[in-house]
Amino acid sequence: MLRGDWPKNPAIYQVYPRSFLDTTGSGEGDLAGITRKMSWIADLGVDAVWLSPFFVSPMVDGGYDVADHKAVDPRFGTMADFEALVEAAHGAGLRVMIDQVLNHTSDRHPLFQAAIAGDEFAADCYLWRDPKPDGTQPNNWLSQFGQPAWTWNHRRRQYYFHQFLAVQPSLNLRNPHVQDLHRDEITFWRGKGVDGFRFDAVTSYLFDESLKDNPPASPEVQDRVSGANFVPYTYQDHVYDMLPGDGAAYAEKLRDWAGDDAYLIGESTSGNQQLTLALAFTEPGRLDGCYTIDMPEKGATPEVLQAIFDQIDDPARVPKWLSSHDQPRHVSSAGDGTDRDARFFALMMAALPGPWLLFQGEELGLPQATLSQEETVDPLDLLYWPDGPGRDGARVPLPWSDGPNCGFTGGTPWLPMRWSDDRSVAAQSEQSIRGFYREVIAARRDAGWGDGRVTAHGLEDDLLTVETEAADTRWRVRINYGPETVETDDGPPFLSSQPSTGAVMGRSVAVWKAG
Repeated sequence: MLRGDWPKNPAIYQVYPRSFLDTTGSGEGDLAGITRKMSWIADLGVDAVWLSPFFVSPMVDGGYDVADHKAVDPRFGTMADFEALVEAAHGAGLRVMIDQVLNHTSDRHPLFQAAIAGDEFAADCYLWRDPKPDGTQPNNWLSQFGQPAWTWNHRRRQYYFHQFLAVQPSLNLRNPHVQDLHRDEITFWRGKGVDGFRFDAVTSYLFDESLKDNPPASPEVQDRVSGANFVPYTYQDHVYDMLPGDGAAYAEKLRDWAGDDAYLIGESTSGNQQLTLALAFTEPGRLDGCYTIDMPEKGATPEVLQAIFDQIDDPARVPKWLSSHDQPRHVSSAGDGTDRDARFFALMMAALPGPWLLFQGEELGLPQATLSQEETVDPLDLLYWPDGPGRDGARVPLPWSDGPNCGFTGGTPWLPMRWSDDRSVAAQSEQSIRGFYREVIAARRDAGWGDGRVTAHGLEDDLLTVETEAADTRWRVRINYGPETVETDDGPPFLSSQPSTGAVMGRSVAVWKAG
């Protein structure tokens, strides 16, 4: 089903506002900076821009700890700046998608502060529970960052539940008042011209009201749960603290609040049954897509791709992605940081069916930035230093030019920038990584690759071959994960990530018209 003027399988460019472009000299990016570069984003050929949170926030968890869901944080500008951004995006032919963080609030949110002060109506909007007789936590639930999911508040003499940081108390989304607040928030932003939403941590919305202890995870389950296996969270099978039976159906409320013409995607942070949950959340009347963590955490391996091909009937239901504000840059985490691997992943993602989520800077071939412990501010990176996920390394601001602060700011950047000059926007040419991204995105659009379907796939040694059909044309995509050239009898390819006259070079992708 098409949503308004959205393509069924859009290419969506994620902007992390704090790291895009600073127009004030504060050292942090702002909405005016995004507006200033909107035509530059549109020139890439994408269909939409997705903005990470710019709402009022203490910024403990990078803006995902929201204190006011309907206000622009002054560090990013004003509501007038947001309205100008939407107007510029629409003028450039781009749809606007914004984050909605409905699972939790900041602990500085007025509603949570009222709960602490003794307002029982406000308290019922969260999950407060008395301690066990010995003073310990109500059950064994852990937060997704690995710490206990219950934090003591001495003023209420109760524990409150949080699935992420202690400064992010979880809302009770079954509470009618909470639902009214969220409906109002979504309606508000739709009124500002927003065309779609990305729902943060959508699989975390509901918990089992029995509050039973989670059982231990089997080795197989632990391997699938989101996060490194040294994080205690992966030691549990999260059957009670996350998504009981009515969880996926909650997406019907999101659809109702947003409207039939809004494009909606969700983030699955479960891991136990990722593809099964993605299908549940994308049943008719629910979300358009729900993306999983398999690709970024495992590197778009043949095993990951084939599992998706085997289990998903419509690729539109599981957007493809490799990098984001929460994951290290894939050209380093799944590749070797070279231009070769940047092109490899770009063509792989463009040629395979389904929506595609791109993260700012990947079109420049940016590798993962290295930061010292003293330079790092992300709490999850610091909690497991130096083995954290590297979220701050992916959030280092974009290099627009050479010289001091790479043209990002006239002040001191909020994270240090040590990009090489050849990675800046100013250094990019038609033969650069950005030029290649423009080429593959144009091919994806013109050939209809995003709207295609997988008709066959097979793996032989390091060569994954995927047959697709799009716009009455059959395509053959060969992905060579190995270092050695593989000879084929396909002839010169339609498009290749490395120069080719028919063979598939080591660590490259090539696409042929098959009929």
